[in-house]
Amino acid sequence: MTETAAFPSDRTAVLTGAASARGIGRATADRLAREGWNIAILDIDGAAAEEAAADIAQRNGVKAIGVGADVSDEASVDAAISRIEAELPPIVALANLAGISSPTEFMKETKEAWERVFAVNMTGTFLVTQRVLHGMIDRKLGRVVSISSISAQRGGGTYSKVAYSASKAGIIGFTRALAREMGEHGITVNCIAPGPVDTDIMGGTLTEERKRDMSKDILVGRVGTVDEMAALISFLVGPDAGFITAATYDINGGLQVS
Repeated sequence: MTETAAFPSDRTAVLTGAASARGIGRATADRLAREGWNIAILDIDGAAAEEAAADIAQRNGVKAIGVGADVSDEASVDAAISRIEAELPPIVALANLAGISSPTEFMKETKEAWERVFAVNMTGTFLVTQRVLHGMIDRKLGRVVSISSISAQRGGGTYSKVAYSASKAGIIGFTRALAREMGEHGITVNCIAPGPVDTDIMGGTLTEERKRDMSKDILVGRVGTVDEMAALISFLVGPDAGFITAATYDINGGLQVS
């Protein structure tokens, strides 16, 4: 029988791609900090990551650092996680939020652009997760949550096209397979599949007209908010979610009924 370590009061959550002020990652970092987590933000924009971390630390009285890192580069990831491990309490949670979209139609897609989407969305998730798992395995405790998308389930149909949808479908398979290997170590691995959310990843800030158009087929009649995504992620990395693993949580207002 697997024995899981006690959930520590002094713990760190690592969030990738969380520097953007309007993104799911930043909202999640803010929420976790309010709940007492120490925060590490990894982002390709190192200055923005540092600024976000300083703001979070000042407002919530927790330890927070921002680190510039390219999640698709193994050396960059290793250096970033090594710094976090040296400066903050043990890493208990990882939220893989770094991602890029791709509105390019399939017959116009290039090999270079395709590989870039997969490098960030899939390889980045692999590299950061593998690096963080070493400590989680040693401590027999960890929570990993990655971001898929309704695009993976519906085959696009929102903003991004084939490259993005395929990479986000990979996240679901990655989550299920990794959960099988990590269960014996007291580590849960889950993902969420958001529907349309009011962020800038879908080609910029959503206008009211665009939000109304996107809401036509959503059962609750509106797009989602970053705070709603953050609430779900916060639960999945928390102490009450220890019996949930290999799950994909739909959070789409009823746009996709599974």
